[in-house]
Amino acid sequence: MTPTDQVPQQEVPLLAEGEEDARAGGLAGAPGVAGDQPSVLTRGGESRVDSEQTVARGFRERAVRRVRQIFSSQQQQQTVVWSSDGRTTTTTPAAAMSRPRFSCKPQDIKNAIRKNLLPILTISGVSGGIILGIILRYSRSTQWTKREIMYVGYIGELFLRALKALIIPLIVSSLVSAIGSLDLSLSKKIGLRAVGYYMTTTVLAVILGIILVVTIHPGKGTDEDITKAGEGRTVYTPDLLMDLPRNLFPPNLIQACFETHKTAIVEPKIGENDTQLPKSEWDIVMEHTRALNIMGLVSFATFLGLALSKLGPKGKPLLDFFQSLSDASMVITSWLIWISPVGILFLVASMMIEMEDFSVMLGQLGMYFGTVVLGIFIHGFVVLPLLYTLLTRKLPFRFLANMTQAYITAFATASSSGTLPVTFQCLEEKNHIDTRVTRFVIPIGATINMDGTALYEAVAAIFIAQVRGMALTIGQIVAISITATAAAIGAAGIPQAGLVTMVMVLDVVGLPPEDMTLIIAVDWLLDRFRTMINVLGDSIGAGLVYELSKKELERMGSVNVNGDVERPSNEIGMDAVESSKM
Repeated sequence: MTPTDQVPQQEVPLLAEGEEDARAGGLAGAPGVAGDQPSVLTRGGESRVDSEQTVARGFRERAVRRVRQIFSSQQQQQTVVWSSDGRTTTTTPAAAMSRPRFSCKPQDIKNAIRKNLLPILTISGVSGGIILGIILRYSRSTQWTKREIMYVGYIGELFLRALKALIIPLIVSSLVSAIGSLDLSLSKKIGLRAVGYYMTTTVLAVILGIILVVTIHPGKGTDEDITKAGEGRTVYTPDLLMDLPRNLFPPNLIQACFETHKTAIVEPKIGENDTQLPKSEWDIVMEHTRALNIMGLVSFATFLGLALSKLGPKGKPLLDFFQSLSDASMVITSWLIWISPVGILFLVASMMIEMEDFSVMLGQLGMYFGTVVLGIFIHGFVVLPLLYTLLTRKLPFRFLANMTQAYITAFATASSSGTLPVTFQCLEEKNHIDTRVTRFVIPIGATINMDGTALYEAVAAIFIAQVRGMALTIGQIVAISITATAAAIGAAGIPQAGLVTMVMVLDVVGLPPEDMTLIIAVDWLLDRFRTMINVLGDSIGAGLVYELSKKELERMGSVNVNGDVERPSNEIGMDAVESSKM
């Protein structure tokens, strides 16, 4: 037992933090306590100097420890705060905890509306477009002509063209500036995490789609009640697979901005008595279609960013140029995004007028349509958020709500590439994701991450096989899953690009390309749903990679690998964007 424990409890005073030093000084200066004082003998004749010093020291230590505990508990308390990036635990002053979290005061309501004005206007634009389209559709008995539909959607077309004009400068400048400002080892980690996430979610989407279509079996019956539309395309599966690397390394970067390479096969002319040649012996024609080669631009920007990071100070002038271009593109995006509700209104209205008969959705295609939509929503709002929660230990609800603007724009435009500017704006301004992550991960995601397309192609191929009465083996289902994954990666981020790669999936199980016409009638609407989930998957991927890379980014700080001091990552371009808002 120590000397401190021998002292009765009532003789130990509880000292305030300010009084402790004075009391300690009094003990030190008291006779019989200081080290230079003469020894004081007890009645038994033993020395009390060492004993008193030990007791006094014990008094001081216990008093200081107790006062600090009381002071700390009064000033701070542990609480759970809902931040923009999820559920985080932090310490806040106790006085702040007594404030009401929710308030119905008019000023607070005005502030809430002002803060969420853009999502409110966008949702109103979608609702107004649906109402306007239905009113115009049934306002007369005759059918609307294509020219009249074009007039209705003209303002939406202008908005979409302005949005797509930002794709090239935003993708190239974002990737170059993000990769060039990162350490090469950190770029490698972020890239591997992003690609690993994208491949995992794509495979999960395919598996989910196969489970649903095999369980629900929407293809029961024949194709007599299905309205066919469009025409099939004759392709050769090896050509489609080899076109992916060809587009990954374009010979002309200027051409890659508006054309994509495509290998076509042409059946040679044969006599009446000659046997038909197999596709592998048809003539090969190298063509270019009018579509943005986003894969080529992403690969070039990635290698250029790595080269600038390797160059060090020599590459900084060019890196600063791309950084300025990226910031300027975000400023233009902040201007453009405020007219998006008007553009979306007229896009949705023209879509409702152009829609085929609603009875198509209620027939056999209705079961197929419902299966795809069910799978898309399970994947987007159950699987992906659950994956985010498991890996980050944060609830994803606030994160998902902050991305509303991007979802609606993706649904209206049916283009994940065209939604890129809005996706950047939502991630960086609302969810506060580091721009070094968003501008690295999102362009790659818009190129290779097509969860909705992968799920759709797996369901569509098995649905067509069910309609044709074909019993698929386990091996064929596995082949469909692998091919659908590869086809989704190769699908460009443009409207209805999945129909092109769908031919490759059908060819794997021996179905003719003409069978694709069975699903074209509802593809225009499914395309919008799967584009929305593609954008959702890209966004969650950026948030997930940011959370996993946060320690490395904080350790790197605002100094790049070259030792040059830069602005903090969460402020890059944001001051200019905030000041430019309307």
